[in-house]
Amino acid sequence: MAVTSAEAPAQSQARARPAPAGGPRRSGAGPWRRLLARLDRWRDAAESGSWLQALGRLQRRVGLTATGIAALGAGVVIWIVAKVVAGTAMYLFAYGALLIVILALAIAPRRLRLEGERTGLYPRAHEGDRLDVEVRLTAQRRVTTFMLEERVPERLGNPVRVPITQLSPGSEVTHHYGLRCTRRGVYQVGPLVAVAGDPLGMAERETVVAEPFELLVHPRVELVSDRPLTRQFEDPPIRPPVSKPWPSGLEFYGMREYVPGDDLRRIVWRASARVGRVMVREAEQGITDRITLILDTDRTHHSRDGQGLSESFETGIRAVASLGVRHLREGYEVRTEANGGPLTRPLRGGTAQLSLLDALARIELDREPLSKCLRRLLANGQRDAHNILVTPHLGQNEAATLRLLLNTGVSVLVVALLWDEESDNTLATAASLGCQVAGMRPGDDLATALAHDIGAGNRL
Repeated sequence: MAVTSAEAPAQSQARARPAPAGGPRRSGAGPWRRLLARLDRWRDAAESGSWLQALGRLQRRVGLTATGIAALGAGVVIWIVAKVVAGTAMYLFAYGALLIVILALAIAPRRLRLEGERTGLYPRAHEGDRLDVEVRLTAQRRVTTFMLEERVPERLGNPVRVPITQLSPGSEVTHHYGLRCTRRGVYQVGPLVAVAGDPLGMAERETVVAEPFELLVHPRVELVSDRPLTRQFEDPPIRPPVSKPWPSGLEFYGMREYVPGDDLRRIVWRASARVGRVMVREAEQGITDRITLILDTDRTHHSRDGQGLSESFETGIRAVASLGVRHLREGYEVRTEANGGPLTRPLRGGTAQLSLLDALARIELDREPLSKCLRRLLANGQRDAHNILVTPHLGQNEAATLRLLLNTGVSVLVVALLWDEESDNTLATAASLGCQVAGMRPGDDLATALAHDIGAGNRL
């Protein structure tokens, strides 16, 4: 059997692949990718301020404020200087600073008898939603001079701090604040704490009034169009088992009314003149009702916008969410794949879209290559599915594996995420392989981009 030039790199790599685990040799790609993934986690932590948050948690656990830590550090420095120069007066200053810090920790209130609850927070929200939260605080006994604090993630808003001078037993105080869900993800709101300190401001104690609350922000879903394989229960009931989907199929199926984006060469002018509407010819579409959504999560080719964010990745997630919800509402079976493995089990029906959106809210970038996911689909052997690949880059290995997948007779739509000059080559590579192609840039309207390029078939 002849081997094409696109298949040769993939087969040569397959021959050069090392022995399985337990053999005498193992590839160094795995440790190298693990090292890069660890460096990525450190960089994301530095950009998002996680280290500063960890220091803040340590400070709260010790019970000292910045002033108390400064006083303790000054006492230690003075003691070291006194040790070097043998100064008795400096020893007294050092022990005095230490005594003040200990006294501040001793007189700081241990626990405040308070009960609190939140209303207006929901387990799930959509990107762009605003949540109006009400905090209600009830005192079980008299308390004075404390700070009510709700810790809010930076992407949702600013931390909420409310000073309260006095609360009588059984009295109640309420406070309202808003959260803006500007970015999809998983966030922890809270805990809601009451902070009370000593008069000198060197020590403080926290009382947890309400436990942390997990909030899932789903990606924004837009109304998009797609032309997947036809479902099994549509007429006529008998169809060629491996026929390609529209617009690649060649067998005449019927006619329908023209919609913007259709190829003008498929217009049937005689039928249009007879019925008074512009009619286009449709080709045979196969017999499957399965959709596979593939999201490229390799951070190597995605954009980096600071603070651990990637606009190209977020655009790809919105595309997968919109296409998945559209097909689930129409009754298709939807599978979602990422580079590292399946995101969800096979889903079907409109009620299953919650599981899809939850998985997309939790997904993050990684270092797994796209070719790993494509090889997994190739080994699966399932040919009766309409595949939608969302990626910013198709390299030589990915193109070779994708060609092998296309040779099995499956339908593949490539949604190219265009954010730099290198990603523009993805359009030409996908079109040369015979895929349907749609180009999309961060900030573009999904419905317009998908409807135009999908309707145009393989044109760029």
